Amino acid sequence: MMANAMFDLSGKVALVTGGSRGMGLSMVRGLAAAGADVIIASRKLEACEAAAREVEALSRKGLGIACHMGHWDQVDALVDAAYAAFGKVDILVNNAGMAFHTPSSDGTTEAAFDKIMDVNFKGPFRLSAAVARRMADGEGGSIINISSTSALLARPFDTCYAAAKAALNMASAAFAQEYGPKVRVNVISPGPFLTDISKAWTEETRAAVSNSNALRRPAEPEEIVATVLYLASGASSFTTGALIRVDGGLF
Repeated sequence: MMANAMFDLSGKVALVTGGSRGMGLSMVRGLAAAGADVIIASRKLEACEAAAREVEALSRKGLGIACHMGHWDQVDALVDAAYAAFGKVDILVNNAGMAFHTPSSDGTTEAAFDKIMDVNFKGPFRLSAAVARRMADGEGGSIINISSTSALLARPFDTCYAAAKAALNMASAAFAQEYGPKVRVNVISPGPFLTDISKAWTEETRAAVSNSNALRRPAEPEEIVATVLYLASGASSFTTGALIRVDGGLF
């Protein structure tokens, strides 16, 4: 099979959370360029609709839906809206997430703990389960959960975020077993990327990030796309329950 045919997503419908900016928007563009129709979900409807217009500019169907991934009812509404509009979801990318440092573990407030867990684990858990069930009852599909190297490398002041992403890693492996063989579920573990958060980096932070991996630099958002296309397409037909690091060789 030719390489372009292996990665062809024509006729497929993809749903990308956190798809209106940063790595998520790069994923949306890449999936559409590969032939998929794309549903973009994030908290701000206007930004989702702007991303949908980019999809349509590539002669694919695009749809923006506002959804806060930390709210279970909004996640369920997102699933209903996606299936009402397209009748199916072939590819789900759980990209939405949030991170902020807490002063210490004992200084972490309940509100901060809940917010981090809700967005990074509860929402992706619910969305994966709801879509996986429909995929398994239908023609199958691919679920890609975007985790973090924080789940693999313990660091202080990052405990809640790391724990949430570690939970997502384990849930993904369990989903692969539960909903196989028709549904494949995999994890991408990104390292340092030049997203909106990086705009606030000091020169000292940028230097530390650049020196932390084997490639001696952070990644551009577009550098996540090839791995997403691999896992979304038939090129990865025998890959499930896997965790792929895209971190420039952090450790």
